Amino acid sequence: QVQLVESGGDTVLTGGSLKLSCVLSGSTFSRHPMGWYRLPPGKDRESVATISTGGAPNYHNSVRGRFTISRDNAKNTVFLQMNSLQPEDTGLYICWAGGSRTSYWGQGTQVTVSS
Repeated sequence: QVQLVESGGDTVLTGGSLKLSCVLSGSTFSRHPMGWYRLPPGKDRESVATISTGGAPNYHNSVRGRFTISRDNAKNTVFLQMNSLQPEDTGLYICWAGGSRTSYWGQGTQVTVSS
């Protein structure tokens, strides 16, 4: 059974930084594309960043240049370094793992950016 556990969410001021982590268990991490989605208050879920099994990143336009996604296959962990945070970055950040026939989701970690 695949499980994803996120950590690192917090409340920060505008311009601050946070680093999120997500650990995958129950499967071979290196075989999964990984990513981060977020659920802003009152809005639909949106993709923030994804990273392929080969390490190629892809970013939502709104975070490109501020956020960096990375993965450590030895630690079964995907990271999201977030810099220059803005109030519109506020939301529940949810870890995603791609599978051959399905997707796996974590419970999320809350990021709140106050002005």
